[in-house]
Amino acid sequence: MQARPDGDYDGHVLFADDADDSQSWDCQTCGACCSYSSEWPRFTMETDEALDLLPAKYVADDQRGMRCDGERCSALSGRIGEGTSCLVYEVRPDVCRACLPGDPECRMARAAFGIV
Repeated sequence: MQARPDGDYDGHVLFADDADDSQSWDCQTCGACCSYSSEWPRFTMETDEALDLLPAKYVADDQRGMRCDGERCSALSGRIGEGTSCLVYEVRPDVCRACLPGDPECRMARAAFGIV
């Protein structure tokens, strides 16, 4: 995986479970993880200062996570499986930062949307 100097990933990485199983995972043409479950984008380790950076319109009324429209995070723009972007990418919560391209959660969300 190619990490940027700030420790984030650029949205298009190579993930390999082993030498025989490698695939390119392009987050910007996917978005499945941000639309799979309204339970996923929950705040956990964020400081109050970090949470204050999130625009209030994207934070759930109970203040425990991101606001969702159905299962989809309201900060996700675009069409799942075609082209997406995060409207709060630079200040996204820790749970979003922890989701890595090709990890088990990514694969589960992609499978639910039929994205392989």
